[in-house]
Amino acid sequence: MNTLIGLVRQGAVEFARDEEGAQVVEYALIIAVVSIGIVVALRAIVTDGNFTKFISRITTCLTGSTCA
Repeated sequence: MNTLIGLVRQGAVEFARDEEGAQVVEYALIIAVVSIGIVVALRAIVTDGNFTKFISRITTCLTGSTCA
């Protein structure tokens, strides 16, 4: 019984020291913050009524014409 408790305790300590999952959570939080920032920025463009102009400028730049 003591051996089982010792193995469980050792497994719990190793699990607590494992930091691989923490990196995934950090990347997910960074992606979430950047995504929220993009949504807020695009919403500001839409409320100004310049969204169509913005998309037209992007289309013009991507098709090889000069960008202004």
